[in-house]
Amino acid sequence: METVDIVLPLEASEDASEWEKAAAKKLGVAKVHEVRLLKHSIDARQKRVKVQLRLEVGVDGPLPAAVEPTWEAPPLPKSAKTVVIVGCGPAGMFAALSCLEKGMKPVVLERGKDASARRFDLAPILREGTVIEDSNYCFGEGGAGTFSDGKLYTRATKRGPVRKVYETLVAHGAPSRIMIDAHPHIGSNLLPNVVKAMRESILKAGGEVHFQAKVSGFVRGAGIHDRDGHAALRGVVTTDGREFVGDAVILATGHSARDIYRLLHEEGVMMEQKPFAVGVRIEHPQPFIDAQQYHLRKGEERPRLLPAAKYGVATKIDGRGVHSFCMCPGGWIVPAATENDEVVVNGMSLSRRDSPFANSGLVVTVEPEDTKRFKKEHGVLAGIAYQKDLEMKAKKAGGGGQVAPGQRVADFLRAKVSQELPKMSYFPGGLSSPLHEIMPREVVRRMKEGLRLFDRKIRGYAGAEALLLGFETRTSSPVRVPRDETMQHPEVKGLYPCGEGAGYAGGIVSAALDGMKVADAVADA
Repeated sequence: METVDIVLPLEASEDASEWEKAAAKKLGVAKVHEVRLLKHSIDARQKRVKVQLRLEVGVDGPLPAAVEPTWEAPPLPKSAKTVVIVGCGPAGMFAALSCLEKGMKPVVLERGKDASARRFDLAPILREGTVIEDSNYCFGEGGAGTFSDGKLYTRATKRGPVRKVYETLVAHGAPSRIMIDAHPHIGSNLLPNVVKAMRESILKAGGEVHFQAKVSGFVRGAGIHDRDGHAALRGVVTTDGREFVGDAVILATGHSARDIYRLLHEEGVMMEQKPFAVGVRIEHPQPFIDAQQYHLRKGEERPRLLPAAKYGVATKIDGRGVHSFCMCPGGWIVPAATENDEVVVNGMSLSRRDSPFANSGLVVTVEPEDTKRFKKEHGVLAGIAYQKDLEMKAKKAGGGGQVAPGQRVADFLRAKVSQELPKMSYFPGGLSSPLHEIMPREVVRRMKEGLRLFDRKIRGYAGAEALLLGFETRTSSPVRVPRDETMQHPEVKGLYPCGEGAGYAGGIVSAALDGMKVADAVADA
């Protein structure tokens, strides 16, 4: 059995007989017995698109039967540790599965609803502009990724076993293709069933999952202190008065759980500011992105074998990054607000990625020193206040509900209000607004310069059909909840900060990896 990398022209890339010929040639043999696809990636850097394939090859005989991923955990011992996990996003769910694998009992608390009930709560925000504040695009089973895309591409390969994350998702119903594609993606239409299956695994293995269980306080251990005299954390209290206690608390809330940051601040739990990014969603017709990325002639349709094209752009201007974020080919812009006094936009795609639009975040880095005007009143939470200020301005500019302020890119660059906005994927709609006046001056300046640079890389990127919608503010957490070498908070023993909300991840896979790593640390404690 051998592993080989081959490159084929697009038109031959789906033909298994061509795989066999190319593998035989690469290995210097007349013929191979069998091949199996391990990796698939598209190389569109040159005018003629090629496909890079990694194959497992049976040279003299058949390959061993493929093993389908499964997930199982041993029976829980009577002496099992109980681990309270706050948050049922990827960090929390993978932490729970890892706890069960290591003989610990997870008790998962989620402020929102299960994925099936949560789906119905998206209708009011789309159609009426009303946010159900604990059940929306950000809060609920599976976290923000459940109904906003399910992109799995990650650069976090040094953080842990990425393949195990993919295998766990496939074991719970995700398409097996995610283990092959270079930029794997599940899609918002498929991901809800995957997270429901993961919840069933947690329950069947002896764990607990509680929905509409919003944490409002902490339980400290009476007479239990760490070596520095700080009371250890034993559990949490929810808004309905229930108390959940255990041997450890994994804090796996997402970056939009601002009430948790306020609770930590009120309790005197040390946090620190960190960089984040704010900006807009930029949207183009998908055929324009296809033509640019795949070198198509005017009017030429994208070949059937090619997926909706994606892109990534990035630069640095005066010490701050300007870059695309969470690019959604064949996607939709969606409302991601968590309170009714704000407008926030995000992007998503279905598994088919067949929308006529392509959207991406276009954001500028914000460093802690950029939030100083909020520092006196909000302290370490100044970054959250910075985000909130922009979100409230978007609400006012949009004129009501979840209507978002918008501007054509060409008008934004000229500091001119658009007479009308182009067609868009954003269901609540947009209202022409002076984004160049609403956003912070230094964000606007850098974004304008970035757009001009990106237009030279992707001709027409800043052209007449490009639309900006405000505002993309929830790129990452503005604060970090620190932890030491044991993965616990350095001052509050028993508290394990985890995932995006604590400042240690930036997407589904990195959050899942962090959840697994923290569960390992709890088991070792």
